[in-house]
Amino acid sequence: MNATMEKFGWPATQVAQFAHWTVLARPAQPTLGALVLAAKSDATAFGDLPAEAHAELKIVTAAIEAALGRAVGYRRLNYLMLMMVDPHVHFHVIPRYEGAREWQGREFVDCGWPKVPDLGHAVALEGSDREELVQWLKGHFDQSDGSGASTRSA
Repeated sequence: MNATMEKFGWPATQVAQFAHWTVLARPAQPTLGALVLAAKSDATAFGDLPAEAHAELKIVTAAIEAALGRAVGYRRLNYLMLMMVDPHVHFHVIPRYEGAREWQGREFVDCGWPKVPDLGHAVALEGSDREELVQWLKGHFDQSDGSGASTRSA
């Protein structure tokens, strides 16, 4: 656990975890299903992560792509490693799609499509709405990823 994970709501926002990584529902959703993929390490440089963390990215990204494919039917998936304010190694995972997706009566429009994602335009979810989103996403991680392996949700 590190301060960056806490900033994004860990442990309440955790939808899946792996040996070196945790997957969090992003509290501000620029598109439906936006996640934070955070290293559990205190590393502040990508190259400082242990080799095992880099190797595990293959498993983690496959799980994310399968889960978000089921959840929102994205057209593209953007992994953004910004690390300007929050220093620990993490990616913002933004599902991209043309138009909008609806969830729980709310509309989530990809305002940046087909260009750079508009992170400033986001639906902020709090309280029970955020809890429902976390549970909904966990359900997609609990399903098989198509390779016969099950992803591990929190």
